[in-house]
Amino acid sequence: QVQLVESGGGLVQPGDSLRLACAASGRAVSATAMGWFRQAPGKEREFVAAISRSGTGSYHADSVKGRFSISRDNAKNTVYVQMNQLKPDDTAVYYCAARYSGSSTAYYATALDYNYWGQGTQVTVSS
Repeated sequence: QVQLVESGGGLVQPGDSLRLACAASGRAVSATAMGWFRQAPGKEREFVAAISRSGTGSYHADSVKGRFSISRDNAKNTVYVQMNQLKPDDTAVYYCAARYSGSSTAYYATALDYNYWGQGTQVTVSS
């Protein structure tokens, strides 16, 4: 079992930056690949970024590529997403997800790939 707690959300203006954090705890956290997803009101949950359990492999959705960057600190059991140049379209609840992975370099870009989810943190981008 893995428990995930997100933090770092808030209300920002267009063009601002935020860094979300996801603290993981539980069994064999270092063996998990992790990802970030988001869900805006009335929309489906969508993939944002994913990272392998070693941190050497990562992937970002086209909608955030060049603006967002996922990273992890395995010593702290924490995954981050640095979000720059935020736009109103980035407004959503952001969720962290995890799954055990036998590969140190594999990452996963669909929600069905993940077994464990956090409660989410709200990000609102508005002037």
